[in-house]
Amino acid sequence: MLRIVIGYGMDLLFGDPYWLPHPIRFIGNAIKYVENILRKFFKGDKQERTGGMILTVVIVALTYGITYLLLHMAGMIHPYLKIGLETFLIFQILATKSLDRESRKVYTQLKEGNILEARKYLSYIVGRDTKDLDANEITRGTIETVAENISDGIIAPLVYIYIGGAPLGMAYKAINTLDSMVGYKNEKYLNFGRASARLDDFVNYIPARLTAFFIVAAAAFLGYNWKDGVKITKRDCRNHKSPNSGYPESAVAGVLGIQIGGTNTYFGEKVHKPTIGDPTRPLEKDDIKRTIGIMYAASAAGMFCLMMIKYLVAVV
Repeated sequence: MLRIVIGYGMDLLFGDPYWLPHPIRFIGNAIKYVENILRKFFKGDKQERTGGMILTVVIVALTYGITYLLLHMAGMIHPYLKIGLETFLIFQILATKSLDRESRKVYTQLKEGNILEARKYLSYIVGRDTKDLDANEITRGTIETVAENISDGIIAPLVYIYIGGAPLGMAYKAINTLDSMVGYKNEKYLNFGRASARLDDFVNYIPARLTAFFIVAAAAFLGYNWKDGVKITKRDCRNHKSPNSGYPESAVAGVLGIQIGGTNTYFGEKVHKPTIGDPTRPLEKDDIKRTIGIMYAASAAGMFCLMMIKYLVAVV
């Protein structure tokens, strides 16, 4: 458990160093490589689904297997080397500080009135087209991304790290990366990315709901409207194309008293979505900072609760 605590603390302090190649980059390169090979052999709707299943199994299995093997080899050299390596990998898996840093870049440019730069920095953290977004839409996109990634980038990885250590945590990140790269419902990936998208939905089912709970708990601690957080989460959690992302997004919208969601553009195609939350007040640029604060508090609540569960399970 100590290695999880230290890894979590390192993430809060340092985030992902830009100079250090991140494991997700290697996973992403592997996905592209294996996809290109499989597409040569699997053509047509049915075959593409089979190819997508093979891609998912190969990438997740390789990620788990390589991580497990590296830790095993480190343990053969010295137990402390294994502990150090696993702590470092946990630090790399989590994304609290990085979410803060990247979303705050958007916020800074918005505050300075530099819409072009704000669009550019937002494009680094979202899948939607950003070139025509106004300040309000940029703010909304940033809040939605931070809210969704409280689950995907922090709570869900922690859940799987507590269950199966760095190997399972890294396997989760592989699933998440697969979904972000091939899990689109467009012509290219509708069939090929189906297995990845469904697996991502499955592994995030419980973490997303836990995240909404942690967000509401964090809101109560920070003095936000936690009661509306509960109400809006119950009402709007399904107002999203993802069966999971609506939970953290609706919780954030509820506790802040804002409305997010609505139409976005992906790869030049407009995607119409229901709204989430009530427009109790106009959306503000500072809502980005508020969401970042909620993210830190929710991550701490999640860390504490999962640590207590792990401890109680060990005692029993």
